[in-house]
Amino acid sequence: MKKLFIVLLSIGSYFNAFSQEKGSFELGIVGGYNGATVTANTATNSTLVSGFNAGIFGDYFFSDRWSIKGKLSYDQKGWGNGYFTTTFNDQNYQQDFNFDHVDYHLDYLTIPIMANWHFGRKRNWYLNFGPYAGFLLSADQTATQYPELKEYFNKIDAGLAFGIGVKIPISSKVKILFELDAQAGVTDIGKGNQSAVIRNSRSSYNTGLVFDL
Repeated sequence: MKKLFIVLLSIGSYFNAFSQEKGSFELGIVGGYNGATVTANTATNSTLVSGFNAGIFGDYFFSDRWSIKGKLSYDQKGWGNGYFTTTFNDQNYQQDFNFDHVDYHLDYLTIPIMANWHFGRKRNWYLNFGPYAGFLLSADQTATQYPELKEYFNKIDAGLAFGIGVKIPISSKVKILFELDAQAGVTDIGKGNQSAVIRNSRSSYNTGLVFDL
């Protein structure tokens, strides 16, 4: 019985060691699958387009429950199999780019800054939320007539980021994470857009590694 008590106490001490304290810092790498589309205030026949994201993040802890998380990631967004009736630079986008089964791809360098709330008995679960800014790297689509579209889109996409995840320790200084992450744009991505307001929307399923520093 005494040996069992010692074993249980050791296991409890092992997992308690992973609880973050005030002033601690984590560095991580993360990536995964993106499902992206766009929303507008007009009817659309668009669908999800697949992509991926990959990035690094830092997480500074104010307590064992709260931290602030900054992230830098490459994000693939866009929409699939459709178009929006809208106007870019006084030209009708539907008229110029109305093709069936066309996917539109927008690549961004995205920087979210999020509040992170850690919960669960071992504080290994987390919820995060906060603003993001995305900087357009490229824009194209699968119709060969118009491969380059960057000039039609604003350089910056801004919105809200939020997600939920869990971190599982695999050593005293390393954890593996699994998370569901989402972004909802609040700005119009169309440059000179005179009709429908078009906003990015994407969800992702990520995994990564977290290192205690």
